[in-house]
Amino acid sequence: MSEFIVHTIPGSPFARAVLATLEEKGQPYRVVPIAPGGLKSEPHISRHPFGKMPVFEHDGFSLYETQAILRYLDRILPSPALTPADPKAAARMDQVMNISDWYLFQGVGNVIAFERIVKPVLMGGTADEAAVEAAMPAAHTVFKELGCLLGGQDYFAGEAMTLADLAVSCQMGFLAATPEWAPLTAANPNLVAWLTRMNAQPSMQATTWEKVSAMAKAA
Repeated sequence: MSEFIVHTIPGSPFARAVLATLEEKGQPYRVVPIAPGGLKSEPHISRHPFGKMPVFEHDGFSLYETQAILRYLDRILPSPALTPADPKAAARMDQVMNISDWYLFQGVGNVIAFERIVKPVLMGGTADEAAVEAAMPAAHTVFKELGCLLGGQDYFAGEAMTLADLAVSCQMGFLAATPEWAPLTAANPNLVAWLTRMNAQPSMQATTWEKVSAMAKAA
């Protein structure tokens, strides 16, 4: 039987997208925790030379970069398909996945979610209010665009869930737990309904921070 291993610090939205994809595919997997502060040191730095997460292993094949991992899983585990067959819908999926990485996380999630959740929960610190405030203009731009791209559809690439929905929902799950969520979604109620729909997915319920932490402790 194939073995799927995900190296991560529990709580990572990028790793959660990988785990949720494995859940969607009905595949068992193992979570191997990275020690706090261990991203830039051995043994992790040998797996990922840029000191990020997650790192994915499948029967001796090692891969990093979340989008590459998600697409690999969808290629080797074709059912249920998480990439649209229609080229335009697939392009929309790709676009939204890039928005998630480059605009929703960079400068928004890695500031607001970090200051509101990661810093106080994992580091015992307090939020830098100035940093949060400075991130809000970019956050509003991202939420407005994602709201426009979603429109009245159930999912970002149409009426079926794709890799884009898994990627974005894992990032937005953090932001939904912050005070900034209400102002960011005030003009985009479709995003609220969409995230509620995503959070109801068994794959998302199986990969909460608490459940991934439990998996890591059992590793």
